[in-house]
Amino acid sequence: MALGFYHNMERCIGCGACQIACKDKFDIQQAGPRPRRVDTFETGTFPKCSIFSLSIGCNHCNSPACVAVCPTGAMFKRESDGVVLHADDVCIGCQSCTEACPYKAPQYMEDMRIVIKCDSCQALREAGMNPICIDSCAQRALDFGEIEELRVKYGDDLVSTCVAMADEEATGPNIVIRPRAAALEGEPVALYL
Repeated sequence: MALGFYHNMERCIGCGACQIACKDKFDIQQAGPRPRRVDTFETGTFPKCSIFSLSIGCNHCNSPACVAVCPTGAMFKRESDGVVLHADDVCIGCQSCTEACPYKAPQYMEDMRIVIKCDSCQALREAGMNPICIDSCAQRALDFGEIEELRVKYGDDLVSTCVAMADEEATGPNIVIRPRAAALEGEPVALYL
């Protein structure tokens, strides 16, 4: 079993509510760290330009690069459900994981001198609730669950990467995306980060 996220780019308006809810859940007061990020990109050339927004946290990869480089074992993959977790009390803040992750999921907290990352709201899920990003999305563009069940629920025309993401072959991300056409063609230019 592998748990992961679903993102519907066709519904996402790039409002950032999921990003703000995630920062609030982590009680992040400083600018910069964003365990869930919403970025907007442009593709194409005038007069044929298009935009899309990508909401992304940890993809709980099948072969997580962050786990492979962590010298202390602070970053680890739970075998029972494939969720990649971080033990704050073991982290030495070396930032090896932030450099290795092609999706930039681990975020360095300068004031705490450790790394934090999306844990798919482990505590909330254990209490029978959804990850905070799911419930904060007014457009209902996000979902979380067993990745194959998400594929069945949302259709077989989903992808696991787009032009604004790293190649999926390296890590095997557990994310399924209903893409906008702009997210599959051309070189993206970041508009809002």
